Amino acid sequence: MKNHIRELRQARGWSQAALAEHLGVSRNSVNSIENGRFDPSLPLAFDIAEAFDLSIEEVFIRTDE
Repeated sequence: MKNHIRELRQARGWSQAALAEHLGVSRNSVNSIENGRFDPSLPLAFDIAEAFDLSIEEVFIRTDE
């Protein structure tokens, strides 16, 4: 699954650490999700989308279709 997290985060001037703290996860987790090495759980995906005031579909792109 691909995502727009890096672009969204940078547009808001947030560091990976700041986003991670807001989400209650490690900075390494944010980095792994941004780089497509890890797919977040559904609750975490909702939390990420909510942090940006967007829907999950606006943040994440399915690649298995």
